[in-house]
Amino acid sequence: MSESITGVSYAAAGVDIEAGDRAVELMKEWVGKTRRPEVLGGLGGFAGLFDASALKGYERPLLASATDGVGTKVDLARRMGVYDTIGHDLVGMVVDDLVVCGAEPLFMTDYICVGKVHPERVAAIVKGIAEGCVLAGCALVGGETAEHPGLLGEDDFDVAGAGTGVVEADRLLGADRIRTGDAVIAMASSGLHSNGFSLVRHVVFGRAGWSLDREVAEFGRTLGEELLEPTKIYSLDCLALTRTADVHAFSHVTGGGLAANLARVVPETLHARVDRSTWQPGAVFDVVGTAGAVERLELEKTLNMGVGMIAVVPADSVDVALATLADRGVDAWVAGEITERGDHTTGAALTGDYAK
Repeated sequence: MSESITGVSYAAAGVDIEAGDRAVELMKEWVGKTRRPEVLGGLGGFAGLFDASALKGYERPLLASATDGVGTKVDLARRMGVYDTIGHDLVGMVVDDLVVCGAEPLFMTDYICVGKVHPERVAAIVKGIAEGCVLAGCALVGGETAEHPGLLGEDDFDVAGAGTGVVEADRLLGADRIRTGDAVIAMASSGLHSNGFSLVRHVVFGRAGWSLDREVAEFGRTLGEELLEPTKIYSLDCLALTRTADVHAFSHVTGGGLAANLARVVPETLHARVDRSTWQPGAVFDVVGTAGAVERLELEKTLNMGVGMIAVVPADSVDVALATLADRGVDAWVAGEITERGDHTTGAALTGDYAK
C-alpha cells in the first residue's frame, strides 16, 4: 500500500517568517527614537553596534551589565490585551540595576518569545521597550523575536532584556563608601513595579476571585489598570543625583523587598534602620494584603511597599539630594539612617508602623 507524502513547510510547523518580517518593519520607528550618537547601523543586522571610542574620555571605564525579565506580570498584559506598557517594566528592571553602581546605561537588547507572531502585538511590546529606553537615556540597539509554536499558546509571550552601562572606576558606588550616620533616602515607587506578581495573582484571582475589570474604590480605577501600572524608571534621576550630591550607594528595591535589597549594599559592620512611619504605602499593598490575609512581613519580603529606589548619602548631602529629586518630580524623603551593627541587628531592618 502506497501513501503520498506532502512536503512540510516551516509555516505548517507554526512559524510565520513573513509575520516576523512585518513585526520588524512596524517596530523600526520606535527603535529609532532611542538612538544615541554612538549607535552605528540600523535595525536588522546580526549584532547591534556601539562606538566604544565614546569611552575615551574616561580614565578607567568600568562596564556594567545586567539582565532581567518582567516575570508573571506578562500574564496580566496578555489577559488585558495591553502590550505597550510591559516594556517600561523590562527597561526599569534592567537599567535601574545598572545605575545602582553609578553606571550610566548605554544600550539594551531585548528578547521576545511568543507562541505566534502577531506583528502589531510584537510592535506594541517593542514600542513600550523603546519608550522605556528613552526615559532611561539609553539606546535599544537590537533584539530577537522568537516564535515557539507548540511550546507556547498562540497568545502567550515572555520578554527579557540585557543592558550595558559605564562608570568611572573612582566613581563606583557601593558598600565600601557607606559610613555611620549616613542618611537613607527613599524614592517612591509607582506601584507594584514588576515583582511579586505570583503572590499578587494568587491573591486576587485565586483567593479573592476578582476579575481584572473590577472597579476598586481604593484605586479609583479597575484592578487591571492598577496592576499593570508601569515600573518607574529612576536611572536619569539617580545619575542627576550623583552630579549634585555625594551619593555613597543606591539600592534598587525589587524581588525580596526593601530590607533585603538594601542589605545588599550595606557593609558587614553596619546596619541600615528604615522607619516605616516616614511613609504610607500605596493602596495596592493594603488591598493585596487584606484580600489574601497576607502577613505584613510576607508582604515586605515580596513587594516594594511603596519604595522603588534607595539612595544612601552623608547627612550633609540630604538637603541638596532631596532638592534635586524634587526638581525632577521624584517623591523622596529621609526614611532612615546607617548605624553600627549590634549583636542582634542584620544588614537592614524596618522599624515602627506605617503612617496612617
